[in-house]
Amino acid sequence: MSVINIRNGTPVGNAHLCQRCTWGHFITGYRESDQMVICMRSEPNFTVPFVVYECTEFNDKHKPSWDQMTKLAIEVAPSRVSNKTRGFQVQTVATTAAGADLDEEGDGDIA
Repeated sequence: MSVINIRNGTPVGNAHLCQRCTWGHFITGYRESDQMVICMRSEPNFTVPFVVYECTEFNDKHKPSWDQMTKLAIEVAPSRVSNKTRGFQVQTVATTAAGADLDEEGDGDIA
């Protein structure tokens, strides 16, 4: 059986977008059907009679504001990266194991 993709179909689920919005005001009773949602963003405020899927004025109340993020931010100073690797040294003059300098041919014979 193949999978069928439907574009712009009805979204699955009934999570109310206004529950995460700063402008949403919820009044909930004891039953699941006893719930009233008021949008505080518009003037005058109005009751939302259905579950909201997408809203142009949505503002997530769980997301920190810019001021809160700057208060929590840690300032990191840039550190200088050295060209030298710790534990290793760059040798400019080539020497043999005995410590004698190599001549121009590089065969190690000292003349």
